[in-house]
Amino acid sequence: MAWKIPLFKMYWDEDDVSAVSEAIRSGMNWAVGSNIPRFEEEIAQYVGTKYCITFNSGTSALHAALIAHGITPGDEVIVPSFTFIATANAPQFVGAKPVFADIEETTCGLDPEDVVERITPKTRAIMPVHYGGCPCMIRELREIADDHDLILIEDAAEAFGAAIDGKKVGTFGDSAMMSFCQNKIITTGEGGAIVTDSRDVYEKMKLIQSHGRLETADYFSTTAVMDYVSLGYNFRMSNITAALGIAQLGKVEDIIRMRWVDAAYYIKRLKAEVPECVIPELPEDYYHVYQLFSLRVKDRDALMQYLEKKGIMTKIYFSPVHYTHFYRSQMKNPYNLPATEKVSEDILSLPFYPGISRDDIDYVIDSVKEFYEVA
Repeated sequence: MAWKIPLFKMYWDEDDVSAVSEAIRSGMNWAVGSNIPRFEEEIAQYVGTKYCITFNSGTSALHAALIAHGITPGDEVIVPSFTFIATANAPQFVGAKPVFADIEETTCGLDPEDVVERITPKTRAIMPVHYGGCPCMIRELREIADDHDLILIEDAAEAFGAAIDGKKVGTFGDSAMMSFCQNKIITTGEGGAIVTDSRDVYEKMKLIQSHGRLETADYFSTTAVMDYVSLGYNFRMSNITAALGIAQLGKVEDIIRMRWVDAAYYIKRLKAEVPECVIPELPEDYYHVYQLFSLRVKDRDALMQYLEKKGIMTKIYFSPVHYTHFYRSQMKNPYNLPATEKVSEDILSLPFYPGISRDDIDYVIDSVKEFYEVA
């Protein structure tokens, strides 16, 4: 469907085009090249970690992180059900069991109190999600992980640049995943990364990411025979993709600033004019980067249909993972996740992206307002 106002658009400029064109013209350096280590170094510097390794997707990055941290069959990993399915699937890839915990309604992240209730002797890790650009209660989850000797892996796919009291998301866990899919804060179309302060985890992920190969030179431009020392995958990001990532990262603060300005306008008008829309108040030291503009609304499904008729795309982020056919077939006992189920019934993401016009935002808000006036 051709939407009058789509849910998102990629933000790009001629710097992105030039970077990709230059990588293409480099000749042999399409798969492997200097853009990859440069992008990794710049991500680590921006986030504030010692190491970064890029991947072809955030899903691959989570998979590799769990392997690198030693998660094995029989282990349990606590995850939210209110997330994209990749968060729950990653433990399954290594034979572990995802254990769903409930969320709290302010950040839509894992509820620390419920997480504690889900810990068993088999629990090895907690994998919280920073929903829609908003930090979850990660400080409290860090304390729980430390108290119970658990690994903490942040799923920060949607929250690149978010922070709490100046400390960036991605620096609270033992490792953290970033995603560069097309609707994320910065994008390479598809792509992901893991950031960590652990040299051991970093070295293991390098092997996992590239066939278990002990890299001693550029594989595509050397006659040297390289050894394979572990099982690995082809999870590599390409040099062309990394070139785009470098260009995107160079304007990340401008991208986040635009999101902030537009989110503030949305919030001001909706709070003043549409009481049927509820936007949670965050702690003052939380820095939200608004990868999504999500709110809680009355008569959500009817509102979606009304907006669709007016050419406005909206989306439900997220329906609970434990409601999916696959996870229903996997579960022996149903989960009791009341906050997850409550939020998923009335949350809605409105059109939001850097560069959205004020006229388009006004059209969305006026349309929402009209729906409730005639309802």
